[in-house]
Amino acid sequence: MSVQKILSSAKAASPQLAQASTGTKHEALSKLSQLLGDNQQSILDANQLDLDRGEKEGLAKSLFDRLRLAPERISGLQQSIQEIIAFKDPIGDVLRGSKLENGLRIEQVRVPFGVIGVIYEARPNVTIDIAALAIKSGNAAVLRGGSAAVETNRVLVGLIQQALESAGLSKGLVQTVDDYGRDGGTEMMQARGLVDVLIPRGSANLIQTVVNESKVPVIETGDGIVHLFIDKDADREKAIKIANNSKTHRVSVCNSLETLLIHSAVLESIGVEILKDLDQSGVKINACERTLKAYPPANLATEQDWSTEYLAMEISVKTVDSLDEALEHISKYSTHHTESIVTEDYTTAERFLAEVDSAAVMVNASTRFTDGGQFGMGAEVGISTQKLHARGPMGLNELTSSKWLIRGDGQIRS
Repeated sequence: MSVQKILSSAKAASPQLAQASTGTKHEALSKLSQLLGDNQQSILDANQLDLDRGEKEGLAKSLFDRLRLAPERISGLQQSIQEIIAFKDPIGDVLRGSKLENGLRIEQVRVPFGVIGVIYEARPNVTIDIAALAIKSGNAAVLRGGSAAVETNRVLVGLIQQALESAGLSKGLVQTVDDYGRDGGTEMMQARGLVDVLIPRGSANLIQTVVNESKVPVIETGDGIVHLFIDKDADREKAIKIANNSKTHRVSVCNSLETLLIHSAVLESIGVEILKDLDQSGVKINACERTLKAYPPANLATEQDWSTEYLAMEISVKTVDSLDEALEHISKYSTHHTESIVTEDYTTAERFLAEVDSAAVMVNASTRFTDGGQFGMGAEVGISTQKLHARGPMGLNELTSSKWLIRGDGQIRS
């Protein structure tokens, strides 16, 4: 099929899923979970083909980590599906309602978008996350998963379609345009009327390309220039643990720490301990001149470092003299994804929460917690950094729109 036919068939099939019972959707999801386990070796074999090709083509290390599947990651996907099954079906939820003086009864209820298009890079786990969330929320999905994961995604989409058909649903409800390369993604961006909403997930360049070129409404997910501020009233043990976990737990993801801000009052004490700990963990440190004087093994940071999403064992560090200066730096360089502060001062913490304008703002917690699974959503389609419709991790509810139902008995407007 051409891309146009794929999109048209998804649009034609979408009402079937929108009207499907919760039981039917759960039947498809349960089958998908089973198929992932039954076909684990086939998935891993296909993934190895992608990994081998990526190594030959010099795929970036950050993408290589995202691309790789392993038995434990497949088990994690199965667990995510079970969690999604356990959630309440959002479709049909009454958001608000009332009875007017003229007797009209009105309700605003949740409904699916229709067809969701998702463009992403080298993340085969996203293929399953999106499919599971789309099925549960009653949406058809058309995927462009990128050339790096083409073999893995081909197997995964085949299993998804098999699960749909086992529940009596059309396999056209989840499709891929990967065989058409970048042209497939471009056609999705132009398919207003066939694709109801488009969600890009990946590098800043990918996201901005979709935002700037798409004729389809876009929910913008963001790259992560993520900040952690070590306040003058920070607890030493918390600061060291949170900084290390935020940076080193998994460096290739968008909630990984990229810029560390240290209050000058604790630079020579807690600050130096944090930097030594990061250094010993293998993190390359790019520091401002003041930080460099306190910790000479670091490298001198450039202006560009404050705007860099490393997605690697590398970090930029700046010393500031106040909360105001930290807030000013965050405001200037943040991509509005996640920011965190380590402090024992209640007033400082509450001011940080109130004044930082990001999708997730934390106190005394690792930035790695900005994640749909960690937030109890089971999985996520992405992390929205915009302010319209959805912000932060997007789960089931964020994949719905609403419509008004009005029930009357012959009323006319006078």
